[in-house]
Amino acid sequence: MKKIKVREKRNPEAALELDQEMKTIIGIGWLIAGSALGQAGALVEREWMVDGVRREALWVEPKVKTADRVPVVFVFHGHGGTMRNIASAFQIETLWPEALVIYMQGLNTPGRLSDPQGLRSGWQHGAKDQGGRDLKFFDQVLATAKAEQEVDERRIYSTGHSNGGGFTYLLWAERGEVLAAVAPSAASGGRHRQRLLPKPFLLISGEADELVKFEWQMATVEMVRRLNGCAEGEGKAWALDERCTVYESEGGTPVVTAIHAGGHGFPKQAPAVIVNFFKQHVQVPKERTEATGER
Repeated sequence: MKKIKVREKRNPEAALELDQEMKTIIGIGWLIAGSALGQAGALVEREWMVDGVRREALWVEPKVKTADRVPVVFVFHGHGGTMRNIASAFQIETLWPEALVIYMQGLNTPGRLSDPQGLRSGWQHGAKDQGGRDLKFFDQVLATAKAEQEVDERRIYSTGHSNGGGFTYLLWAERGEVLAAVAPSAASGGRHRQRLLPKPFLLISGEADELVKFEWQMATVEMVRRLNGCAEGEGKAWALDERCTVYESEGGTPVVTAIHAGGHGFPKQAPAVIVNFFKQHVQVPKERTEATGER
């Protein structure tokens, strides 16, 4: 596999929280964004009530209007993160100004690999965990997007880092008919294998990841390659970024890996890779087989 070169700045534990300098930078940027509420391309804080609980997201409307319907990109932060720090790290709207970009905010959640008391924000791990609160949140936000924008229902995407990447796998399992492609980072998804539809799949992964082990992530890649009907053997350099490896699929559901030498951190090159990948893929609906529950 080819690699994205990256200088790792944080160890796995430190990656869960922003340092004080970054908090200050984001706080300043947030004040500037807040003065531009309602403007296309500005980060707007919005609220929803989900089962009586206030939920939040940063909403970025398309800065560039076209005759086409609007693609939608959902982005999910890691455990202990916030919608503001994931927005600062990903900046999808600068790379795809024609898209509606939504940075979702999690709630305090027990972690599977850290924070078992649930003192930090995150996302449910299983479909029934926390009463399905985050799946319901996704449903409500998507409904708002469809009500307010001319959404292209063939181009709805999900990405996220760490626990946010794990939630992207859960969305794939439970809302797979909605998504055109997925791009988790530093996350594994083998526990959802029985519920996944074949889907274009990109994984951002660090070889030195000590939190979500690299071998766990590569096991997920092998599982998805089988699911997607990818050809056996070695992949090849991806045409859109030769640092990445693509495993082609006759069904139009390729697997792309972006491997870097770092740990659990998020490489600065990754958002451009994610956007290029999403732009390639349009949803092809597949129906669930009702008799068996399989898809």
